[in-house]
Amino acid sequence: MKKSKFSESQIIKILSQQEAGLSVADICREHGISQGTFYSWKTKYSGMDISQLKQLKEMEKELAQYKKIVAELTLQNTVLKDVIEKKL
Repeated sequence: MKKSKFSESQIIKILSQQEAGLSVADICREHGISQGTFYSWKTKYSGMDISQLKQLKEMEKELAQYKKIVAELTLQNTVLKDVIEKKL
């Protein structure tokens, strides 16, 4: 997937311009984005501010760590079950 040339905090600032009363067409023209991109960002980041975005990123990072731990423990559990079955 192509990485955006805008950071997430910049995207939130762009979206806040619409809430301030600017039209979507003017915002898109000013920043060089399509209206489809604008509305995609709006569905993803709608109603967020920068502090909420940071919290979301931290939670996603923590979730990824937990998923890794669960995967490792599941693998260990499977290996131990195989060893026990072979001994019996």
